Amino acid sequence: MFDILAITAPIYVAIVLGYGLTRWGVFQKSDMRGFGTFVIKVSLPAMLFNALSNTQVKDIFQPSYLAAYALASLAALVLALVWSMKLNRESFSLSSCYAMGMSCPNSGFVGYPVVLLSLGPIAGVVLALNMIVELFLIIPILMAWADAQEGKNSAVEVLWQTLKGMLKNTLLWGIVLGFLFSWFEIQLPQSLSRSVSLFAQASGALSLFVIGGSLVGLSVKGMGPRVFQIAFGKLILHPLLMVAVLMWVLPISEPLLRTAAILSCAMPMFGIYPILTQKHGHEGLSAAALLVTTMASFFTLNALLWQLKSPASSGSEQGDWVFTATIRLPSG
Repeated sequence: MFDILAITAPIYVAIVLGYGLTRWGVFQKSDMRGFGTFVIKVSLPAMLFNALSNTQVKDIFQPSYLAAYALASLAALVLALVWSMKLNRESFSLSSCYAMGMSCPNSGFVGYPVVLLSLGPIAGVVLALNMIVELFLIIPILMAWADAQEGKNSAVEVLWQTLKGMLKNTLLWGIVLGFLFSWFEIQLPQSLSRSVSLFAQASGALSLFVIGGSLVGLSVKGMGPRVFQIAFGKLILHPLLMVAVLMWVLPISEPLLRTAAILSCAMPMFGIYPILTQKHGHEGLSAAALLVTTMASFFTLNALLWQLKSPASSGSEQGDWVFTATIRLPSG
């Protein structure tokens, strides 16, 4: 168990440090927005470019991973919409809030450090593949769904506006440029390559610090049942759906990618969750769900890493190939 904690402890130490220094006034909560903007617009794109440009195209293009991740995320999205609208009788926009929280993991701020520490350099490719699904599929669908009830814009118009906004997304350009450099086997001059690497190396610790600082001042008062449903859907339902997809629908042959797919779905929701739901007045619920899910993920992620590292107890071949995927643990 201590070797598992060796993976997750640094991640949550960075989150706690961000929370503590912001709570004690060393940094202001408004500072986290600036740090977060730097990570999203500079550091993570540099990391994505570095990871992809230095990887062979055949290792980047993983259609089975993309399909499995998309299917599990869409399944979580649909179940969340059905649950919130049919059973809870929620509005279109609030059901979109539920679905976004349950199907959109924090692939950049939390997922990348976890996968990097547990599985190694494959983390950059996994992050890029996750971002493709989230940016081009999950988020546009949910933004269109949230606006559907208002009738101000058609779903097609909302999707078009979302796609146009993607052209300004530096994460997307990091993926595109990294893929092109890999495809044409282009190498940056050494001085420029080192500069890109310098910015890329800042992504891990700073992103976790931002998550911690952003949690300061959030409250869950009066939102318990809804917050619990979103947290359960994100930390339990989403990874279970991925396991089901891998076992019965779209198996992935590469053990590290199988493990990365399950880990990715087990992350708490992304940090901009409250921002995306603010338009419809659900930022309070989103912030509360983000707080609870991020805190609870310490326990669920450690339990999942322990399970993935241990032999499956069922003894069946189908269970074994899912749960015995090799995790590279720190030496010593």
